[in-house]
Amino acid sequence: MTHKRYYDSAYSQDWTAIIQEIIPSENGIYVRLDETLFYPEGGGQPGDSGWIGEVRVRDTCSKNGEVLHLVEASPGEPGSEVSCRLDWERRFDHMQQHSGQHLLSATVLELLGAATLSFHLGEDYATVDVERTEWTQHELDQVEREVNVRIMRNLPIKSYFVSSEEAANLPLVKAPSVEGEVRIVEIEGIEYNACGGTHVSATGELGLLKLLRAEKQKGHLRLTFKTGLRALDEFVTQTKVLAALSSKLSTPKEELVERLEKWTEEDRRKQTELNALRQQLDDYIAQELLHEAVRTGGPISKLFGDRTVKELQSLATALTARNARLPILLGSLTEFKLLLAHGGEAGFSCGVLFKEVLPAFGGRGGGNDRLAQAGFAAESDLAACYDILKQRLNNHEIK
Repeated sequence: MTHKRYYDSAYSQDWTAIIQEIIPSENGIYVRLDETLFYPEGGGQPGDSGWIGEVRVRDTCSKNGEVLHLVEASPGEPGSEVSCRLDWERRFDHMQQHSGQHLLSATVLELLGAATLSFHLGEDYATVDVERTEWTQHELDQVEREVNVRIMRNLPIKSYFVSSEEAANLPLVKAPSVEGEVRIVEIEGIEYNACGGTHVSATGELGLLKLLRAEKQKGHLRLTFKTGLRALDEFVTQTKVLAALSSKLSTPKEELVERLEKWTEEDRRKQTELNALRQQLDDYIAQELLHEAVRTGGPISKLFGDRTVKELQSLATALTARNARLPILLGSLTEFKLLLAHGGEAGFSCGVLFKEVLPAFGGRGGGNDRLAQAGFAAESDLAACYDILKQRLNNHEIK
């Protein structure tokens, strides 16, 4: 069986090993070594990557107690000696996130009385789900502060094996799921946890931990966080964004939220005024279009160069409220879209008429009896289709 050297030292990065077996599979080639520092995926922590010889190790997993390395190509023949090295930056990041999770979970349990249900370590951030259905921002602020106080205390983190009998006498967070020897990860004075992952040697190596958000997932509290260098990168990014916003808006960063709230309220007021003015304009345009249609005896029709199809829908609503019989054909030259509507007394189906006419002009769309709309690839296609539809509506060829 492979000697798991990552349990001897989580900080070793390179070593020499003997290839024990080359295992082809549907996923690629797996290599079994006589000893390894590559940690296999487990307990929420991803498997390590790195190199065996000059061959890239894409992932590491465990099967029937053996550690298997997924490689991009065969690094040699069974029995040959190879130099191996970890992708240390990635491994150390995983150590920081995993140790950060232990410290965060212990603090949440102590301050909120909420046990951790699951842990996920992703490429960009990590999450823990805990047994809590309601929470306050004040509680989460307390948790974050206490975690960082414990980081600054630089508490030792020890990993060691004990017998199942010895484990039974320890104040473990939860009972171990393995039989025989149990690996314990101890944060001095904070918690004892049965865990097979790799960890930093002291809380000070976490640097800081930042809670990014809290949300309800499946009835529980999910905390998204970053620690170590990830948290530092997050802090740098947020600082740059705040500095840029502060400079652009000529507002101290402490007053940005207040400024945005004022702008939001002002925007709501202006939007209300704009909607009222637009309604007045629609009423005026509807009156003019209706007057022209009655004068010519044709449909209500017009192509607009400055309106969206959503705005045309509002105009069509205003028109059908005035006259339920006349067809309404409107077009948006900015979006290459046509809209056909009536108030229910025109004697034809808008959707059926579109289905008949659109294919000849590459139009795509449809609708129901009273409303249909379609989009076109070019203004010329829209204009041609508009002309044909207007002609048919003029000649009442719409049965």
